[in-house]
Amino acid sequence: MSLQRQQTAVPPRGSPMYTVMLGYTFAPKWLALPRAERNRLRGVHVAPLLERYADRVRARFFDAEAFQTRFSDFALLETEDLTAYYFLVEELRDTPLVAEGYLAFKDVVIGIEDGFQHFERSRAA
Repeated sequence: MSLQRQQTAVPPRGSPMYTVMLGYTFAPKWLALPRAERNRLRGVHVAPLLERYADRVRARFFDAEAFQTRFSDFALLETEDLTAYYFLVEELRDTPLVAEGYLAFKDVVIGIEDGFQHFERSRAA
């Protein structure tokens, strides 16, 4: 297996792209709800927040419970604006999904895409 990867151009604007893996678990009381009710709650409380931040935070969602046990699901969130990411999470915490215990955040991992290139560019300036 090669450790070399294809080079990607770092945008000249100098703003790094952050990727956040946000692991979370749905409680048994969430799973006990009919799927139609889960979809309704997601549509009423989560979808509008994602839409509000869509110009600053890209979100993708994954199921993980069949592959490991630390969390049942995770989101990959990409942003150049960590404040927007943070505000999105704060607003998610205010929804009934989190506030009423249907969902609990379990793990957060953050990285900077091609961070070494941003570092090298900053040293050259």
